[in-house]
Amino acid sequence: MKKRNWPRLILRIGAVAMALAIPALIAGWYLFFRQVDQPEWITSDPEMNFLYGSIGAEAEAGLPYWIVVVLPRIFGDQYLPGPGGYASLGLPWEEGREFPAGFSKKTVGFERVGFNCALCHAASYRLERTDSPTIVAAGGGHTSDIQGLMEFFSKSASDPRFNAETILTEIDLATRLSMVERMIYKLAIPIVRDQLAQQGEDFAWADDLPRWGPGRDAPMNLTKFNFLKIPVDGTVDNTDFPAIWSLKSRVQPDRVWPTDDFSVEGDFASTGIAPDRLMLMNLSGDTTSYRAVLIDSALGLRAQNTPFFHERMRDLEDWLMNVPPPAYPLPIDQRLAAVGANVFEAHCAECHANGRDNRLGTIIPHEEIGTDPNRSDAWTNEAAVGANEKVKEFGIERTPMVKAPIKGYIAMQLDGIWLRGPYLHNGAVPTLRALLEPPACRPAGFYRGYDVVDREHGGFVGTRCDAGPVTVAEGCAVTMTTERCMLEGEGWWLDTRERGNGNGGHVFGTTLPDEEKTALVEYLKTL
Repeated sequence: MKKRNWPRLILRIGAVAMALAIPALIAGWYLFFRQVDQPEWITSDPEMNFLYGSIGAEAEAGLPYWIVVVLPRIFGDQYLPGPGGYASLGLPWEEGREFPAGFSKKTVGFERVGFNCALCHAASYRLERTDSPTIVAAGGGHTSDIQGLMEFFSKSASDPRFNAETILTEIDLATRLSMVERMIYKLAIPIVRDQLAQQGEDFAWADDLPRWGPGRDAPMNLTKFNFLKIPVDGTVDNTDFPAIWSLKSRVQPDRVWPTDDFSVEGDFASTGIAPDRLMLMNLSGDTTSYRAVLIDSALGLRAQNTPFFHERMRDLEDWLMNVPPPAYPLPIDQRLAAVGANVFEAHCAECHANGRDNRLGTIIPHEEIGTDPNRSDAWTNEAAVGANEKVKEFGIERTPMVKAPIKGYIAMQLDGIWLRGPYLHNGAVPTLRALLEPPACRPAGFYRGYDVVDREHGGFVGTRCDAGPVTVAEGCAVTMTTERCMLEGEGWWLDTRERGNGNGGHVFGTTLPDEEKTALVEYLKTL
């Protein structure tokens, strides 16, 4: 009997196994991990890249493309507020585009849809309700109902119809998947269902607090409860999405923040961040670097720490430094605006004029500003330290977050203020004209989430046609338009009596004569 050459046999078996394994590995990489650049119309245009470009979130958190397409067709009647799919959530959607702004489509093995900064930072406006919306990159997404979007995904995932048979049947009505694509979707659908259902559980803390409504989220509580897993503490920090254009105008080059006041983990000067990139941010002075805010926001969307991610953060910051706000789209009474410029100089410039040695970019204490304190109170030193440690675990270096020693809100620049309504940090005042009235004369409630410009008062229309004429207390001015109004079912009612929605404070200018208030609003349209 011939003796077997076991070493040679083992080598042959190993060679066969290797020959089979290598194609399998290549096929697995191709089907699930291969990354394809987005089309040039996105990547070559900074504005399109902001609106639709990837920030590197698709691999970790991207949803299979066809699932995103068909979910509104299956579950929209039950879990969306109206017809129109994702547009019913107020997400800005350009005509001819496949998805709303903030949705990024990219191939990572197969086509996936992730999310980017424009989900919260793309504004829209119309001059008449019959107009097509104009989408403005880097504006505050004042119509976008992000809480509603998350609820739509999680409620759909908890529905028994979220299964391979139902979803693939709906996909078949739109396209013909290959055999391999069909296999991928059969594998992916239960995974996506579990992920979205878990997301609903992770955000359940928000169910017991006042709703965000369109144009807002809870930025510091999202960091505390979702990113850091800090126990829910009942705080409310509902905050409007800010406009993030023209960042360079916010820089105070000669201002160096004292490290004994703003230090959690060492001297900011040791971070390597250029001094002209330092300015108090996050409304209450909790961050001093634009890129740090971009990084933390992108990590919240589950972007991955890759060279592509860091390149995108640099490119985004550089673009946002210089991209200007849009000009007011209607004629301006230049004579009246000139009068308003003098009013602004006398009553507003100390806190809001650019390029001066003034209070712009500094924290105005609560005792002075008097606005709703809930947002400032929600952030803690414990959360700041935890956020810094968490980011370091990802291997990312960025300027640390802090808990500013002064409780209050930053005096912001006013560029593009006509497109940044509603007003105050929580969006609790509908128009610029209303902000110039004493708090008792400001509307106790109004409809927000609408994008038709209030031509007379600044901001957006906040009344509904079915609600009748606006009534005000004796001695109070009418500060909301009634000529243009929303139809029944449009807009979302904001009650300023709810916790975190207070419309008090910022009484600057409230004692001016009516004609000076009118002139000031006209001037503010020019900024």
